[in-house]
Amino acid sequence: MKILGIETSCDETAASVVQNGTKILSNVVHSQIDLHAAYGGVVPEIAARSHIETILPVIHEATKNTGYDAIAVTHTPGLNGSLLIGTLTARTLTLLTGKPLYPTHHIKSHIYANWLSEKSFPQFPILSLVISGGHTQLIYMKSHNNFEIIGTTLDDAVGEAFDKVAKILGLPYPGGPSIAAAASKANGHQQGILNSREKTPAGGSFPGEESCLADAHSPYSLPIPKVAGLDFSFSGLKTATLRAVQKAVGVPISTPSTELAALLTDEQRHNFAASFQATAIQILLEKLALAIQTYHPNSIVLGGGVSANKELRKRVSEVDFWRIKPSAAGENHRSAVKRTSGQDEIFAARNVSKDQPLKLYFPEPKFCGDNAAMVASAAYFAIKAGQKPTDPLILDISPHSTIS
Repeated sequence: MKILGIETSCDETAASVVQNGTKILSNVVHSQIDLHAAYGGVVPEIAARSHIETILPVIHEATKNTGYDAIAVTHTPGLNGSLLIGTLTARTLTLLTGKPLYPTHHIKSHIYANWLSEKSFPQFPILSLVISGGHTQLIYMKSHNNFEIIGTTLDDAVGEAFDKVAKILGLPYPGGPSIAAAASKANGHQQGILNSREKTPAGGSFPGEESCLADAHSPYSLPIPKVAGLDFSFSGLKTATLRAVQKAVGVPISTPSTELAALLTDEQRHNFAASFQATAIQILLEKLALAIQTYHPNSIVLGGGVSANKELRKRVSEVDFWRIKPSAAGENHRSAVKRTSGQDEIFAARNVSKDQPLKLYFPEPKFCGDNAAMVASAAYFAIKAGQKPTDPLILDISPHSTIS
């Protein structure tokens, strides 16, 4: 089955044809980064106008050498105007061609980016961490099209925090790649502190529960927010970074964030980028570890723009999640979900042997950001699980919705 996917939830105009959910026949993405870079973030009106200009040429390019049997389009969540352009185009194509139409959830699509480039695929039950500019969620899946949100951000998404901190530091938009690049240039002392966090003693607690950097003399130690259970918070980390920068450059807290970048040295900028990135990653790892210990998945999948971060991939791949003790806040989750305490019991709960490790999956970097191939893949597996097509005359957008 060949599915034409259409994605316009934010600032990428994308179309792709995917066969049987895994084989990409075409994949076209038109990025608007250059249009929004001057503003340090996506401007919804500009995004919508760009979608209008590019949606038909993008679809034409994606379909010029291949046919398709069905149409899938992102209808939730996202920006109002952006979603409207994609869904109106898909509805029109459905009416003109008679092909069935399948509305698709954006977060589900990010999860299914992991089915686009692997020779082996995740095995259920699956724990998904979706991290992007607009979303930070832990999702548990028992089977295809069976989703349970078990953790979400209470304020900013992690990608949004990257963008805002990058602006404070005077780094270009988008913030994720620019902070990662700056962090790689952090001086030896700062980088040594960051690397020391990876040496977790066997059976010990996750290092730095009170602050990300173990060295109390480091001026850039940033706090870990104490959020109960599996939920996240990044707004406080963003503010803590702002206050630390103001202190480092010797200005009062009333100084606007837009004036700070000019006062930073390159060394300070790089060290702050490294400190922020390390802290954000530590928050994600601790919550992911608690979710693994609680839900006993057979596979872990990451998705979303932030999942392309090389340092995050390195840390996730190296961590022994069974040895991470949740923080005091995370321990509160015990009252809500029964947890097994020992590693042997955890393997038994997963119904696997000790020599069968937890499988970890990342999308190819080109599929971490918004694209239409992941939309087509998600739609295919939803169809296989029983999803019926939607009447194009009644399909509507839903800018704010959760997975159901």
